[in-house]
Amino acid sequence: MKILLIGHSVQDHIHQNDEEYVKPGGIYYSVLGLSKIITTDDEIHLVTALQKSNEYLFSDVYDKINKYNISWVDEIPKVHLMIHDSEERTECYENVSKNLDINYSILNNYDGILVNMITGFDITLEQLQEIRKHFNGLIYLDVHSLSRGFDESKTRVFRRIPEFDHWASLVNFIQSNELETKTLFHSQDESQIAAEVLERGTKCFIVTKGDAGARAYFKRNDEIESVFVSAEKIHTLNKVGCGDIFGGVFLYTFLKTKNISESLTAANYVAGKSASTQNLKELKL
Repeated sequence: MKILLIGHSVQDHIHQNDEEYVKPGGIYYSVLGLSKIITTDDEIHLVTALQKSNEYLFSDVYDKINKYNISWVDEIPKVHLMIHDSEERTECYENVSKNLDINYSILNNYDGILVNMITGFDITLEQLQEIRKHFNGLIYLDVHSLSRGFDESKTRVFRRIPEFDHWASLVNFIQSNELETKTLFHSQDESQIAAEVLERGTKCFIVTKGDAGARAYFKRNDEIESVFVSAEKIHTLNKVGCGDIFGGVFLYTFLKTKNISESLTAANYVAGKSASTQNLKELKL
């Protein structure tokens, strides 16, 4: 099985407990999560951009995958993540990159495509329309920073996503956390938002809920149903990258099983393990 991941690689500066840590970030975590569960018959291909001076941050994972579609830029995005104990993290960006270049002619070589909107500028709506035009398989969209605009200080702030109904009409799966979910449509009610997402043609809408778990909404016989999985009972040591890992594991498991409940359970389990692992390079399943 071949899976294509699309998203920006970023240099994370994590600010927590008066310390600053520089780490690889962005689509790196999606690749990392997938690399822990694939078999020797599977391939991960990646569309992203890197810079030579900090390539070493990503090499432990990227050196193990197909890098044919990786491009090179002078500077990749730098993200300052302020981690808070009881509220959503604060994000400030530098060097937001241009949209990634997509080779549409190769897309039907893949079984599934995961688009993770790491910066919110990874691809445009027009690029997604072209991806759908050239690809007949399953597309998984992680909303991520598509839900955030910029204020005057380059801090990312939640806002209503422009034309999200069009984004939803082009993909099979959509993932968002609880705050991102409220940026999709005018409604603030999760079940109503789910109904609107599914009405646009999305097959499954997944809402991740941190230490509560995750819920997936889908239609069966024209009726909306949902399945909920509680979070793993863990001691939380890490709050970065867990949602990115979740998405890759969900898509991979669904491609294998065609079962939403099994995919939600697998993604929730691996995301929980990542939240309980301080150094994700040491993640073991």
